[in-house]
Amino acid sequence: MSRFRVAIALIAAVLAGCSTIPRFEAANDIHAFLVSIRDGDRPTFDQHVDKPALKSNLKARLMTESRHSDVLAGVGAFLAGPLVDIAVDAAARPEVFRLVAADYGYDPGKPLPSTLAIAGLVKPLDGGRACVVTRKGGPCSFIFKNEQGAWRLIDFQGHIGLDKGRLRLTE
Repeated sequence: MSRFRVAIALIAAVLAGCSTIPRFEAANDIHAFLVSIRDGDRPTFDQHVDKPALKSNLKARLMTESRHSDVLAGVGAFLAGPLVDIAVDAAARPEVFRLVAADYGYDPGKPLPSTLAIAGLVKPLDGGRACVVTRKGGPCSFIFKNEQGAWRLIDFQGHIGLDKGRLRLTE
């Protein structure tokens, strides 16, 4: 009977290890993404952002939200495409994400979270995607997708607005 328990434990450990591998792979790329934000490294930042997917997801979200507002429904439907294109192009830069990180409590004087800590905030999703929360038990804030071996930002689930003339992304 004890061999049976050992075998079950080994199988469970192997299966658990398989499910965590994507979390650590994603966490490695998310860490590189954070380093690129901290260092203002645009080429590395661009490697970790899928701008067409991000634009598409934000457009769809803006269209959905504009339908819930009678006043903005027509205007939102008309302007959503061009405005989202401009906003995503303007916001998809390391400098802007550094401001976003500050909104989440990041202080440039603090070290970045380790890959292991980031892995604890990554939730695997279907379709080669991963949700990143900004705190344990929090809602999904950022969605990354594994695209040919690199995890790239494809969506943001928090609030999008303008605050004091700059794009503000909050939970």
